[in-house]
Amino acid sequence: MPRSRRALWKEAQLPSGNASATSSFPDPDPLRSFSDPVGRPITQNGEVTQLDLDWHNLGFQYIKTDLRYVSSWQAGAWDEGALTEDNLVHLSEGSTALHYGQQCFEGLKAYRCQDGSINLFRPDQNAARMQRSCARLLMPPVPAEMFIEACRRVVLANERFVPPYGSGGALYLRPYLIGVGDNIGVRSASEFRFSVFCTPVGSYFKGGLTPANFMVSSYDRAAPNGTGAAKVGGNYAASLLPGQEAKNQHFADCIYLDPATHTKIEEVGAANFIAITKDGRRLVTPSSPSILESITKFSLLDIARDRLGLEVEQGDVLIDELGSYSEAGACGTAAVITPIGGIQHGERFHVFYSETEVGPVIRALYDELTGIQYGDRPAPEGWIVKVK
Repeated sequence: MPRSRRALWKEAQLPSGNASATSSFPDPDPLRSFSDPVGRPITQNGEVTQLDLDWHNLGFQYIKTDLRYVSSWQAGAWDEGALTEDNLVHLSEGSTALHYGQQCFEGLKAYRCQDGSINLFRPDQNAARMQRSCARLLMPPVPAEMFIEACRRVVLANERFVPPYGSGGALYLRPYLIGVGDNIGVRSASEFRFSVFCTPVGSYFKGGLTPANFMVSSYDRAAPNGTGAAKVGGNYAASLLPGQEAKNQHFADCIYLDPATHTKIEEVGAANFIAITKDGRRLVTPSSPSILESITKFSLLDIARDRLGLEVEQGDVLIDELGSYSEAGACGTAAVITPIGGIQHGERFHVFYSETEVGPVIRALYDELTGIQYGDRPAPEGWIVKVK
C-alpha cells in the first residue's frame, strides 16, 4: 500500500544526503541561421524552422534558444540594443552584480493562440515592477517602451520555440539588469547591462493543475523594510535552503510567515498566496511591504471581482486561522495557479479543499486567466500585447 504524505513527512525529519551535481557547458559554436530583419531564424525558402520537442512535457528548465536581446547603459544612457546568438555573459570581475548583488530580474510569458498569433501578457506591468526594483537598488530604469519592444523582438526571433496552442506550454521570458564594469568599493556601478532571453516551459510545480502540499518555514524570506518587495536575486538565494528542506520532507516548497511576528502568511516559495473563504464569496490575499507583488495575483483579483463576482480583500492571513478558508493557491507567472492541498505548520497539517482535487473557485480562476492568456476569452483592455 502506498505510504501517505503524512508518513513520508514523518520519515523525512533528517535531511537527505547531498545529490550528485552535474553541469553542462554551452555549445562553443552557438546555433547560427539565416535571419530576417528582426532576427527570426529562417530557412532558405523563408519558412520558420520547427523543433522536435515534447511540447506537452516541457517542465520548467533552461532550453537554449536562438537569440537574446542585450543593451548597455554607459555615460548616463541606454544604447539601442541588439539581438545576439551568444548566451554567455562577459563582464568585469569587479562587477557589482557579482559582489554586492546589484541586480534585478523579471519573468513573463508569451502564449500561442489557436489562430497562430502570439500574446504577451501584461508586459507593461513587468516593466513597471522592474523600474521599482531598479529604484530600490540604485540602478537606471529601463523605459517601458524599450522593455516591451525588447520582449517583442525576442519572441519574434525565437518564434519556433513558442509551444503550440493546446500543449499547455508557453515561452518564458527572463529580462534582467545587472551592474557591471570595473569596481571594488561598495557603490553603484558605473555601467549596466539589460538583457532578455527566453526558454519554452511547461508547469513550474510537478503535476500542473493538481494540488500540492507546502510546509511553513522557520526562515524569513525578507527582512522588514528590506528588499522583499523588489525582484532581486538575493531574496531567491536566501530561499534555496528553506526550499530544499521542504522538498527533503516531501513538500512542493515552503511557506514564509511575516518576518516581524511570524503569525501571518506572506509568500509561498517564489509565489503569492490566495485563499477563498468558507462561504465561497471572498478571495483574500496577504498584504505586506515585504511581499513581491505578483502581476498574476493582481490579475486574479480583477478576474475574481469583475468576472466571478467575488469580493476581494488584501489583508492579514493568520497561520492559526486556516480553517476560515475552503480553498487556497500559489500564484505567479511561473506557477500560474497551483492549488494548495494542505499546509504543514509544526505538528499540524491543515487540508483545504482536497489533496487530490482542485476546488471550484481555483478552477474557475485558472480557466479564466489562462483563457485570457491564450486568447480564448476576451481580455481586459491593455492586458494583451500582440507579438504576431
